[in-house]
Amino acid sequence: MLHVSIAGLIPVGFSVESAFENDIIQMIVHAGPIVKFVLLLLLLFSVISWAIIFMKYRLLSRAKVQTGAFLELFWESRDLKKVYTESEALDDSPVACLFRAGYAEFSRFSKLQASADAGHAEAGRLKDTESVDRDGPLRSRQALMDNLERSLKKASIDQNKRLERSLSFLATTGNTTPFIGLFGTVWGIMESFRGIGLKGSANLAVVAPGISEALIATAAGLAAAIPAVVAFNYLSQRVSVLQAEMDIFTTDFLSMVGRQFIRQLSPGKTTG
Repeated sequence: MLHVSIAGLIPVGFSVESAFENDIIQMIVHAGPIVKFVLLLLLLFSVISWAIIFMKYRLLSRAKVQTGAFLELFWESRDLKKVYTESEALDDSPVACLFRAGYAEFSRFSKLQASADAGHAEAGRLKDTESVDRDGPLRSRQALMDNLERSLKKASIDQNKRLERSLSFLATTGNTTPFIGLFGTVWGIMESFRGIGLKGSANLAVVAPGISEALIATAAGLAAAIPAVVAFNYLSQRVSVLQAEMDIFTTDFLSMVGRQFIRQLSPGKTTG
């Protein structure tokens, strides 16, 4: 029997992977202008998507770390002014930004309320009256809570926009790039069959190169879409966790401010 060594038939330095890569490059080079345009568009989508993925991953990672640090600081310290000062360094934490917005509104309202109380006391002294507005503290507390809730809601919306920014592009990439690649494939196959008709030959050697070149567009579309979809789902889940942290903190902060307001009023209720 005749035995032929395959190793002796393969040239030195030949690699299946390198040959495959060279074939891919050659197919891209010989593709039609529409297919090349589609591939360029898919490359642009892919580059932007990967840039967004790395940017959002770093942002959300910092937000998670800084949120944990802020919550530890907030619950361990009883001095809100100190917490406000130290939280200014935690710019990437949405919960810290939420607290600063709420504390700024609380401080502004407290100053306005102190000025109003001083004005009422001075007016009562000049009129020499002892009229007491028993419902005043309740109205003040309700006004404070309403203002705080609006301020926290506005800050929460701003933070949600910041966290979700650019994620829609990943969703768009995942939804559209497979169809863009499919368009390039369909167009390439149309051109291949048109060439077959002009040549009047339909053997495999004529059909295969054109179809293989056209299928590159579909492969490129899937290569751009799959990482975008995976990253969108992963990053959206991390954003949802931070949004839940903001909702929980909003409820806790409003409750804490309400209790603090009541403690401030309690000494005045000793006489009745």
